[in-house]
Formats: sequence, C-alpha cells, structure tokens
Amino acid sequence: MSERRQFSAESIEYRLGPYALRVEEALKKELMAYSNSRFYRLLNYAIEGGKRIRPAVLLLSSEALGTNDSKPMDAAVAIELLHTESIIHDDIIDEEAYRRNKVAFHIQFGFSTSLLTADFVFAMVLSIASRYDDKRVAEEISNAALRMAEGEYNELLVDPKGNDLKWERYMEIIQDKTASLFQAAAKLGAIIAGGTEKQISALSDYGRCLGIAYQLRDDLLDWDSKDKITHNMIRNMGESELKERMNSEIRTFAERARQDLSLVRSCPATELLRDLVDFAVLRKH
Repeated sequence: MSERRQFSAESIEYRLGPYALRVEEALKKELMAYSNSRFYRLLNYAIEGGKRIRPAVLLLSSEALGTNDSKPMDAAVAIELLHTESIIHDDIIDEEAYRRNKVAFHIQFGFSTSLLTADFVFAMVLSIASRYDDKRVAEEISNAALRMAEGEYNELLVDPKGNDLKWERYMEIIQDKTASLFQAAAKLGAIIAGGTEKQISALSDYGRCLGIAYQLRDDLLDWDSKDKITHNMIRNMGESELKERMNSEIRTFAERARQDLSLVRSCPATELLRDLVDFAVLRKH
C-alpha cells in the first residue's frame, strides 16, 4: 500500500458508492428494454450484487480526462454485462455453487438456461457497442471478450493433479481472464473522453496493472479453497514461496498502476483511481 495516505478498503468502497449506484440504475434501465423477454427475470438475477468496480473504472477514467456527461455510461454497462456473462460461464466451468452470497446461476436455473442466458447477455453487449460511432469502442470490447475466452480456456487446460504450472503461464491466465476487462474499462473511458494517445495508453496500462493486482489478491483471499491452479503451483513452487511471490507481484503492479496515472491531470477522479489500487491490495473480500 502507498505510504502517502492511510485508509481502509471500506472507505474506498464507500467513495465508489455513487458510481456504483449510477451503474446500477443504468443496468436496470437497460434491462427494462427486455422486460417482455423470457430472459428478463433471469437477467435480473444474473446482475444482482457485485461491486461494479470495472464500470466504475471506466467512468472514473473518462471523468479524469474531463468528461462528465452520460456518454461513457453505455460502455460502462456493456463492461459490466460482459463481466456478468463471464461469471455465468466461469461458475459452470469451476462447478461453483455460490456467487455473491447467493446460489450460482447454473445451480438456480440449470446448465442449458445458463448457456442461453450468457448468449443473450453477450448479444446485449454487442447491441450497446453498436451505439458508438467510434469503432474503437466495439473493437476494445471485442478484444476483451476474446482475451477472456483465451484466459478461461488456458486455465481449463491446467492439470489439477499436476505440478507443471509455471509462473509465466499463471500470469498469462490472469492477464487474459481478469486484467483484460479492467484494461478495456480504463481504455474505453479514455477513448470516449477524447484522450490523447499517451493518455489512452497510460490509462490502458493502469487498468491492466490494476486488474493483475486485483486477481492476485483474489487468489490469496481464496487461498484456503485451493483451486486447481493453486494446488498445481504449490506443488511446483512450494506454499511459502508462492505466497511471497504473489505478494511481491501485487506490490509491483500496484506501483506501476499508480505511476501510469502521472500522465493524467490531478482531480478527484484521478485520486480515486489511485486509491482503487490500494483497494485492490487492502480488500478482505
């Protein structure tokens, strides 16, 4: 954590509240367009809960570059829906029973309904992307979806009984499966705000580094569950060495994320983006 300030993860989450609320309202509005669909009830269950951090990153990145209008909100909703679609698939693959303190989607509604709902959500994402004249918006969303699928499949290939998972492959999985969406969120915020190439690049890398630190922290928080990746890497590296490496990398990527913000003007949005890095490191859940 940065030594410049002392605060709790809860205080940062509280400050994110207004952004999360705006995203929540926009999500509900988006879903209302499908109120006559058979998927409407399913969609509401799928989006329920969550911190809305990824869309908040998009809104804050756009605000940090001077955009305070509603233009970035559609993209923020698309980012959260893409995250929702990935969660449905992820829980099926990992055979998770619970998500966000409730029964996992595929347990509640069945596998076939889950797959169809995920397809429907992805179609919603495509519809939202088409609203932007700037083709870079659709390209970035598409690129994130492709990388997330690559990361998920790369993880699927990990042998739960093996010990061959190298650190480099683990980091590749994290960057594709998780960090790619954080990266897309920050980059889209910069694009929609009309940022310079340097600003877009800086915020893109900020999102990537934030996402890596966030997932590393996630894996440490889930340590006791010891999923197949953790099992494999413990056999390969040893438990204490693995924990030490993960904590070291969290600090490294957190600091890189902070440095990336040096090309962005100083303002409350930029400060909250910086504090989000500490949230990724400090959070307890």
